[in-house]
Amino acid sequence: MKNLDKDWKLKELKSKDKQQTITVFGTFVCGGGSTMGYKLAGFNHLGGVEIDKNMAEIYTKNHAPKYFYLEDIRDFNQREDLPKELFNLDILDGSPPCTSFSLAGKREKGWGVKKFFKEGQKKQTLDDLVFIYCETIAKLRPKVAILENVKGIVIGNARKYAIGIVERLQEIGYDVQIFLLNSATMGVPQSRERVFFIARRKDLNFPPLVLNFDEKPIPFGEIVDRKSTTHEPLIPSIEVRLPFVQEGEYCFKYANMRYRNLKTINAYFSTQILYDDRVAPTLTSSGESVYWNEKRNINDTEYRRMSTFPSDFDFGDAKVRYVCGMSVPPLMAAKIAEQIKWQWFESNNKLNAS
Repeated sequence: MKNLDKDWKLKELKSKDKQQTITVFGTFVCGGGSTMGYKLAGFNHLGGVEIDKNMAEIYTKNHAPKYFYLEDIRDFNQREDLPKELFNLDILDGSPPCTSFSLAGKREKGWGVKKFFKEGQKKQTLDDLVFIYCETIAKLRPKVAILENVKGIVIGNARKYAIGIVERLQEIGYDVQIFLLNSATMGVPQSRERVFFIARRKDLNFPPLVLNFDEKPIPFGEIVDRKSTTHEPLIPSIEVRLPFVQEGEYCFKYANMRYRNLKTINAYFSTQILYDDRVAPTLTSSGESVYWNEKRNINDTEYRRMSTFPSDFDFGDAKVRYVCGMSVPPLMAAKIAEQIKWQWFESNNKLNAS
């Protein structure tokens, strides 16, 4: 698959995906980053499940899904009225909320705690959603199931969740591979590390999947909106610390130490600094990203390009950064989907035909 133009258009896909025969259904679909990736790779994406009403509106507006369920995945799993098509899927895809496993979050302190999250409309726990999604896989029994999450799920005490996922999927009849992938090696102008659990149903005898991505990194300077007039002004707390940044630093933690004459790092590590000659760091759903060469915030066009979202994507009233930060970059999903299609579905069809 060729890399995307930085201002590609979603409308180019709308007439193509319904003509494809390999089917996909998504869970935790958010704005549809993965959905667009599958469509780019030549799949028929049937729709998905999403608990967040605002994200659901954005998803349905941009993707016009055949099937869509605005509800908790737990409620979806209890449904007895699902169409037969969802029980004959080629791929089931899911990106359970990663807040619980993020290295920048509370991690263990938040596990098992019920609260209201941005990702949901009701009080719930998030860390168990990876196992709830495993039950979705057990219910629908797709040929292939994919679970995407942050790198933190395979680090430290969170590894027990990763082990539990593999054990549960093996128990219900799947072989599982775990891949740690960086979007910067896949044509995405953002260094975003994510873990992918890719499970194949044992009875199909698919061979192990091989994923090797080593594309030339794309620095921020290649997607920057030069001399932007549409960016938000720097917030006062960042503006006063900007003179204390030394060129080459990737965040404001050291600038904060100099500004406040501190000896230890205690804040501002998540305020990013972007340079023309470096790949942009992971885009989070909130925070500040300062473009060093022009001493300003980055704008919505740059957020969108960093995430390989199309130029005609309708974000509605949502913040572009939030939607992009919550989503798998479409090109990242497309590169993985393309390999699955080629190695398992197209190759398997050729073997059966011969």
